[in-house]
Amino acid sequence: MRLRIRNQKDFAAGLIYMVAGTGFSIGALGYRLGDPARMGPGFFPFWIGVLLAAVGLITTGSSLRLNAEAEKLKRPELGPMAWILGGVVLFGLLLQPLGLVLSLAALVLVSSRASHEFTWRAAIVNAVLLVVFSTAVFIYGISLQIALWPSFLAS
Repeated sequence: MRLRIRNQKDFAAGLIYMVAGTGFSIGALGYRLGDPARMGPGFFPFWIGVLLAAVGLITTGSSLRLNAEAEKLKRPELGPMAWILGGVVLFGLLLQPLGLVLSLAALVLVSSRASHEFTWRAAIVNAVLLVVFSTAVFIYGISLQIALWPSFLAS
């Protein structure tokens, strides 16, 4: 009997989960694991990695079932991936000099270009909502020491 991949999406996702989980578990072995009563710094990441790998194994296995929904893996769209990655890189580069508000706005506006249904109005609304939420949570909620505005505007 020959195994046949019926659902390519689940198969690929399962492989990614298994690789990531195995990587986290192996990386956690560099720390003291301890035991459930006295957990070391590697205990939690090790077992989360094991669970992630187990979910990957189950997902990969379910893609091979005869009654699995047949689904092909699509070719990745590099343009949208570049917009999203570019937005994240831009956020990282702008956070220190421009502060949270402007760097988050740049992140959302650049990343929004990845959508086929992009509109400037929706992107601006999303940016405003994310800035308000992030400011409330990170600046006022947990008192994270990040500048809200560029230093030349804050003084």
